[in-house]
Amino acid sequence: MNNKFYITTAIDYVNDTIHIGHAFQKVAADVLARYQRTILGKENVFFLTGTDEYGKKAEQAADKAGISSSEFVKKISDSDQKEQDALNISYDRFIRTTDKDHTKVVEEIWNRVKDAGKIYPGEYTGLYCEGCEAYYNQNELVDGKCPIHPNGEIKKVTEKNYFFKWSDYKDFLIKHIKDNKDFIFPSYRANEMLEFAKNITDIPISRKDFTWGVPVPEDKEQVVYVWFDALANYLTGVGFLKDKKLFEKFWPADIHILGKDNLRWHALLWPAMLKAANIELPKTILVNGFLNINGQKISKSLGNVIRPSDLVKKYGADGVRYYLLRYTNITEDSDISEEKIKQAYNSDLANGLGNLIARVAKLCENSNYSQRVPENDTSVHLIEVEGYSQALSEFKFNDALAFVWTKITNLDKYINEEKPWALSTGNSKLKSVLAHAVDQIQEIAALLEPFLPETANKIEEQFKGEKIKSSAPLFPRIN
Repeated sequence: MNNKFYITTAIDYVNDTIHIGHAFQKVAADVLARYQRTILGKENVFFLTGTDEYGKKAEQAADKAGISSSEFVKKISDSDQKEQDALNISYDRFIRTTDKDHTKVVEEIWNRVKDAGKIYPGEYTGLYCEGCEAYYNQNELVDGKCPIHPNGEIKKVTEKNYFFKWSDYKDFLIKHIKDNKDFIFPSYRANEMLEFAKNITDIPISRKDFTWGVPVPEDKEQVVYVWFDALANYLTGVGFLKDKKLFEKFWPADIHILGKDNLRWHALLWPAMLKAANIELPKTILVNGFLNINGQKISKSLGNVIRPSDLVKKYGADGVRYYLLRYTNITEDSDISEEKIKQAYNSDLANGLGNLIARVAKLCENSNYSQRVPENDTSVHLIEVEGYSQALSEFKFNDALAFVWTKITNLDKYINEEKPWALSTGNSKLKSVLAHAVDQIQEIAALLEPFLPETANKIEEQFKGEKIKSSAPLFPRIN
C-alpha cells in the first residue's frame, strides 16, 4: 500500500525516566511521521513509541524503590510519556510491554517459532551484562568490559534455558542484508552487521533467576528473554492478533529507528524471529548516534542528565526540536550544550525566523494589504522543494532545515532590496512585493510543520486570512 507509512522508535527501558539523548530519536521519528502526513499527504500514517517494562533490571529497581514491579514500571512509563508530550511527539500509540494485548502477541510468536522447530531446551554457560540484559562473547568485550556499560559487571552465568536456533538463519540474514541495500541505514552499519552475522550462535530466549516477565507458555518457571519479548511490540502496536484490518494496513514497518547499541537485535535477531514465525520483515532500520553533553556521555554518575521538559520550559518545544534537528547528524554521535541551544534560539529563531514573520506581518498591516484567500489549498508542491524532500529521503534533517533557512535568508534579502516600506499604499509594486513575501512565508510555514509544528501552526493562522496583522513575537529573545 503506497499510501501507508508505519514508523517505530525503540521502546525505552524503565529503569529511569528518559533524558534528552533518548528524546533525540523520538523527535527525528516525529519529523518523518509528520512529513508523511502533511507534505506527502499520506492518509494512513502510524507512529509507535513506548516503554520496555519487563526484565531483571526493572525488578531490581522496583525492589530498591520499595514498591511492586507493576507500580514502578507504570510510574516510569507515565513520566516517559510526559517527557515525549512536552516535545509535541505525535505518536499514534504509546505501547507498554505490560499491556495485555502484547502478552498475547509474545506468546503467539513464541509458539509459532517453537512449532517451526526453532526452540529447544538447553544449558547456557557464558557472559551476561545486566545493564544491556544481553549475552556477550569474550571477543565482543572491550578490556573485559561491556562496550555499552563499561562500569557494570560482566557475569559468568550458567542456566537451564530455552534456546532459539538463531544460527539456522545466519545465511538468510547475510543474504537479506546484501540483497536489500535499504534495510540498514547508514550502509556502514550494514557492514558491521554482516561481520557480526558470521559468528551468530544459538541464543537463550528465557530466564529463570527472576519472575518479572512474560511466562514461557510451556514452562511457567521461566520468563521470556526481554529482547524476545520487547521486539514483538512492533507487531502488537498495529493490531497483530487483535485487529486484522489495522495490521494488514500497516505491516510491514517502513522504518524502525533505534540507537546503535540496539542494532544487532533489530537487524539480526528480529528478522530471524519474524522469518521463523512466517511474518514479513520490516523495510528499513535507521540507526541513530548518541548525544553527548559538553563532550561527555550523558549519565547519572556524571550528573549531566537533562530531561526534555526542563529544556522545553526555557526554550519551548520548538526551540529544543529545532536545535536537535539542525545542529546534529542523526546517524552520528553529536555534542550538545545548553549554551549552544540558547545561541541557536536567539540567532536562528528569534533574530531569523521570528523577526522575518514580524517584519512581513507589520508591513502587511501598515499597508492595509489584502490577500485572496485560497480555497482549502494548503499543499506544498514538491517540485519546488526538491532539495528539502531529497534531504528527508536520506534522513538529513539538518540539510532539510538548512534548505528552509536559505528561503528565510533569501526572503529577508528580497525585502531589503525592494524596500516595500518606502512604497505608497495602493502602489501596484507594493502589492506585488507583499504578495510574494506572503506566498513565501506560507510555504516556509508548510515546510516547517514536520520540524516546528507549533510555530508552523501560529504562522499559518496569522497569514491565512484576508487581512494580516502583527502579533506577539514567535520567539522572544532570551538573555
